[in-house]
Amino acid sequence: MSFQRIGICYLVLMVTAFLISLPVMAQSNSSTAGVTHAMPREGQHDFDFDFGAWKTHSSRLLHPLTGSTTWADMDGITVVKKVWDGRANLAEYKADGSAGHIELLSLRVYNPKAHQWSLSFATPNVGTLSIPSVGEFKNGRGEFYDQEEINGKYILVRFSIWGIIPDTAQSEQAFSDDDGKTWEVNWINKYTRMSDQTEIDWNAQSSTAEQGTNDFAFNNGVWHTHIKRILNPFSDASGSIEINGTVSVRKVWGGRAQLEEIEAEGPKGHWEALTLFLYNPQSYQWSQIFIDSKMGVVNPPLVGGFKDGRGELFNQDTFNGRSILVRGVWSDITANSHTYEESYSDDVGRTWKAAFLGSLTRQKQ
Repeated sequence: MSFQRIGICYLVLMVTAFLISLPVMAQSNSSTAGVTHAMPREGQHDFDFDFGAWKTHSSRLLHPLTGSTTWADMDGITVVKKVWDGRANLAEYKADGSAGHIELLSLRVYNPKAHQWSLSFATPNVGTLSIPSVGEFKNGRGEFYDQEEINGKYILVRFSIWGIIPDTAQSEQAFSDDDGKTWEVNWINKYTRMSDQTEIDWNAQSSTAEQGTNDFAFNNGVWHTHIKRILNPFSDASGSIEINGTVSVRKVWGGRAQLEEIEAEGPKGHWEALTLFLYNPQSYQWSQIFIDSKMGVVNPPLVGGFKDGRGELFNQDTFNGRSILVRGVWSDITANSHTYEESYSDDVGRTWKAAFLGSLTRQKQ
């Protein structure tokens, strides 16, 4: 079970919970008295329309931002499944046409504080998620933006969804290289709901047999987890928190990814999180991306691989304002149990301090 960056996230949540518990003092201000401020709309179910399987007709501009007008059509299927009762979802896409074969994975996550969604994409040969596009739905139309480098130049990217009725919808991607003054549409998708199919057939894809794609096969299933969280790994007097919960793990995207959903009860009540694992067939490595449901933010991934039955994945982060290294280790792997340990280092990896310990035992069917 991956809890990348949970230490920092958990501390933030504890402070937030404390601040929320403080009494609110009534104040009077002549410039604001009597003014009613509109509350942000609650958008956590904006993507409910999308759950299920869709026949997808795609049109792609083959050479964006070059003046080209050459388009290619593709036909395929998109399958969208809910996570956290709709506060997140996972979309899988597969299509074929004159421009070849395309597969995509998209993770959509709702941020309950910002009342916005982030949309991240992955392709089979990359092994990690893209920079999230962030935005929201207004008047039945969702618009999400990010900045990317295309042909050596940073541009704005817009992803839009609209025309939403029970059995059809449409989306498009557009680029702008003039700071949003003009937009060039380069990808159009038209969706028609399918009633006779619920999954994408990935069996014909050879990538599922590639070296390394079965590294996390041990993790599939439903597990009981006992978690010990050290609040400050660099303090000898640091306290800890222990919680218990359930981890449900399933293979997605034909085996090149794995989705882990976590539910636990802790000192602050009910807690939900997920980890998305993505395989990179070029580097033979995995990335594990952690998201806490209370924050709705996609954190930078831990990246690494397995050797002799032990998985080690790393990234760089900050703790109490200091730059640190983070190491996640999967070990003691058997058919019915394994452990996950996350450690921090503030001396460039010479020493490691345990920050998180997870012991998992398979639940009996």
